[in-house]
Amino acid sequence: MSRRGGKKSHKGGRKQFTNPDEIDAQMKREMERQKRREELGSDAEEEEEEALKMRQPNRDFPSSSEESSEESSDDDETKKKKGVSHLIEVENPNRVKSKMKKAKDVDVNAAPTQQLSRREREELQKQQERTRYRQLQMEGKTQEAQGDLARLAIIKKNREEAARKREQEKKAKEAKDRRK
Repeated sequence: MSRRGGKKSHKGGRKQFTNPDEIDAQMKREMERQKRREELGSDAEEEEEEALKMRQPNRDFPSSSEESSEESSDDDETKKKKGVSHLIEVENPNRVKSKMKKAKDVDVNAAPTQQLSRREREELQKQQERTRYRQLQMEGKTQEAQGDLARLAIIKKNREEAARKREQEKKAKEAKDRRK
């Protein structure tokens, strides 16, 4: 059964194995590249990667056509690049660059240097209003707190009256018991 879309399966095809020596060589090159990156910085990274891509062939065993292309690649390097894409550095202005900070470097008490977004600013204002309202409520200065305090005073007064009545009834009952 044939597949549509031009995709072919590679079942039964030749398997490609990577030589352990080649893996070691790639690891060494990667380590050297990382050391150079640390020394030179991020600007040199792009140039370095391009140079490595030009040096490394895509396959382990180049065919005769690839050998001839390697010879012509030296000619390509000396030729001028077309267009202006190599002259203009394009950077996405919407891209957010995350800067990782260590916990010991962060100062908790310092004022934020970055401007807050509208939502963050509104959320911060809401939290401040809530804490201010709770503080006023604890002091009894809000209408709600005054209403609660009035209700509590009424309940306290009713309980005191009920306790007095119970005491009077108890005394009256004890007096009756003494008479008998």
